[in-house]
This record gives sequence, structure tokens and C-alpha cells, in this order.
Amino acid sequence: MSIRQSVQFRGGAAAVAVAVLAITMAGCGGGDDSKPKAAQSPSSNTQGSAPQSQAPGSSPAPTPTEVLATANGENGMTLTINSAVRDAGGFLTVSGQLKNTGSQAFASTAAWRGNELNSSGASVAGVTLIDKAGKKRYYVLRDTDGRCLCTTGLTVIDAGQTVPFFAQFPVPPNNTTQVDFNLPTFATATIKISG
Repeated sequence: MSIRQSVQFRGGAAAVAVAVLAITMAGCGGGDDSKPKAAQSPSSNTQGSAPQSQAPGSSPAPTPTEVLATANGENGMTLTINSAVRDAGGFLTVSGQLKNTGSQAFASTAAWRGNELNSSGASVAGVTLIDKAGKKRYYVLRDTDGRCLCTTGLTVIDAGQTVPFFAQFPVPPNNTTQVDFNLPTFATATIKISG
């Protein structure tokens, strides 16, 4: 075996060792965080935090108590908005629930992602806020990779299923206290901004 082959072999062995170590460390995620989630109050998602995306097949979040607005969509879909909160970082987070009150699974979610250039897949990226007083339309914020700062993974909502959602927007001026919430296929809902 030549020196060159021996160096290549050692380099390859080192790369394999690093890969195995990385996979092993990724499995050590940081422990069981189910206790802190159980300790949270049901209203924790309505107080300005950005709820995480939740796949339609997972268990629904606790039912929030405050209802800012409701809107009906097609085929028995109902939209409930539970919070619209300004935060110190200059964001407005709107969160709520989508419920399928129909007798069949709802799979017509493609319209919810909108017609923007950067598609976020099955999501609520098509939602907009309208500030009538300020005469402005606000679109869902995007990260540096062009993905929406909103709930993703919404492909099918089974009959009777409730799925939480959120979307983050640039914050309107402080004197704007209400906006119209528009999600394609749903009626427009006027919501009050808090914070």
C-alpha cells in the first residue's frame, strides 16, 4: 500500500467516524420535553408565541377559549381565529384552528398556499391581512429560504378533525387595531389586534 493510498484510507475512515458521531449525537436530542408542554396553559399559544406547525394526523391542541372571528369555507370547513398578537420583534402572529365539520375528508387545500413565487407546499401561505384604514395588504413573512412563517403540512383534513394553524406577518402600525383576515376559499373575517 502506497503512502497516497494510506492517506486516502485514513481520510475516508475519519469521514466515516465523523458521520457516525454526528448521527449518534443527533439521536441524543435533549431529553423528554413532554413535561414542560403538559405544564403549559392552554392559552400559551394565544399569548404571542409562534405555534409550531402541526401535521394533520397528530393530536389537536387544546381548545383556546377566546374566539376573535369565525369564517366558513367550502365543503364544511370552518376557520376560527383565536389570537392576533403583536410582539416586540415587529411581527404579528395570527393563530387559530381549521375544522372539518363535513362528513368527508377535505383535500382541497392547494388554494390555501396562494399564488406567490416561493411556494411553501401544503400550507396557509396564501393568507393575507388587509388594513383598510392604512390601505395596505400584508402577506405572510418568509424565511431566508423562501418558506412561509406559517403552518405547513396541510394536505388532508379528516371529517371532524380540528387542526391548529398560525401565520406571521409584518406588524401593522400601532394605530391599526383591526384587520381583515383573508384565507382563500373562506369568507373574510375581521379580527382585532392585541399587544
